[in-house]
Amino acid sequence: MPQIPEKIHELTVGQLAARSGAAVSALHFYEAKGLISSRRTTGNQRRYTRDTLRRVAFVRAAQRVGIPLATIREALAELPEERTPTREDWAHLSEAWRSELDERIKQLNRLRDHLTDCIACGCLSLATCVLSNPDDVVGERGAGSRLMTEPKERRKGRTPRDRGADPGPEKCG
Repeated sequence: MPQIPEKIHELTVGQLAARSGAAVSALHFYEAKGLISSRRTTGNQRRYTRDTLRRVAFVRAAQRVGIPLATIREALAELPEERTPTREDWAHLSEAWRSELDERIKQLNRLRDHLTDCIACGCLSLATCVLSNPDDVVGERGAGSRLMTEPKERRKGRTPRDRGADPGPEKCG
């Protein structure tokens, strides 16, 4: 990894890409989405402050665990502009996502634990399937995968039989 001398306070897009491991196109995308910012030189070249390295690392780590870019942008907006974020700043941001990540882990564990049974069953019953209908949120509307694809406004108050659909099996498995 190329080292950047301490006396250099701004990085070119190529230097930022080399140091962060992100492609230049990804950095341009991050900038377009408001995740990082640059200033333009008189020759219209991008220049990034050194703290952008940490912001890019934060974006990439958050993306790896599935945090949406809009949520990442909101979090980064809370960071101070006038100084490099501290460990405490980053801890505050990551703490806000803890419950969301815990819920995602719970969902992934449920998927892992029931995937083989569900694939073997093949019913995809919305009335009982723990994968298609976790916590039975639409089970009262009836069974059948058609409920998931029909626009919400069209299916309100209607049962699968009203739409001429096969209500599917009563039980999974």
